Amino acid sequence: MDHVSIIQPGCLALRRRAVPLVTLRDSPLAGGPAEIYYREFGSGVPVIFLHGGWGYEIYPLDEQAQTIKDFRVLIPDRSGYGRSTKPAIFGPDLHQRGVEETLLFLDALNVRQCILWGHSDGAVIAAMLGISQPQRCLGLVLEAFHFDREKVSSRSFFQSMVSEPECFGPRVTDILKKEHGDPYWSQLLRSEGQAWLDIARSSNGGAPDLFDGRLSDLRVPAEFIHGAQDPRTEAWELEAIRGDLPNTHMQVIASGGHSPHSEAASWKEFNHHLKSALTRWSNVPKALDRQR
Repeated sequence: MDHVSIIQPGCLALRRRAVPLVTLRDSPLAGGPAEIYYREFGSGVPVIFLHGGWGYEIYPLDEQAQTIKDFRVLIPDRSGYGRSTKPAIFGPDLHQRGVEETLLFLDALNVRQCILWGHSDGAVIAAMLGISQPQRCLGLVLEAFHFDREKVSSRSFFQSMVSEPECFGPRVTDILKKEHGDPYWSQLLRSEGQAWLDIARSSNGGAPDLFDGRLSDLRVPAEFIHGAQDPRTEAWELEAIRGDLPNTHMQVIASGGHSPHSEAASWKEFNHHLKSALTRWSNVPKALDRQR
């Protein structure tokens, strides 16, 4: 029988079990109660890895297990993914709902401050959380970051996700089937692709970016790590980010694509930048402790 502990009376996060599962009473992403599965390894300052739009297993952290073993790494499946509650609400506000669910997850595990490492969609969620709740963040690793709302060069990619999810080949579909279940995996891709098409339509002549012009409000230390060959990046995006955050660290890996942390040609360079950032930020709690 699983051990069940109450988090606190009236908390939206209802309980935590001895198995890696958190039950949320009301997740904005799930549209109601949700069970959030998470992976965990290492010990030390908490690092929360927020996966991209296709889930965790397609771009796993196999090459980082030793590099970051001195940190407590938590990898939640968002609602709609993996072993967590399915389906979820996909739409133009997908990322903001992800922010709210991530905060509930942190509260459930009593993680008051952490380093957030987001990949792709997860990087958008991490940055939004850093803007709205900077006191929760020691630092942000933003990998394969999205800034542009319309993503014109990726429009056909998203349309293929909606109309023909099988077109990405057997290796990809086999991974997705194993992680998300069959036939749900194809529903997930359709929903994610449609969400990005809806996000593009929602611009309606307004701010061209996903942050409604507020990325410059980010005050949390951030390390952008980007693949120079990322096919999901618009030509102007990186310069726009530098314009909004001129003092931020941005590492562009020449050999990297959409997932530098897991690609054979780029993971070693990625790990160098990752470890440097995590080590720098992990000293912050120690300094604060000395001041108390």
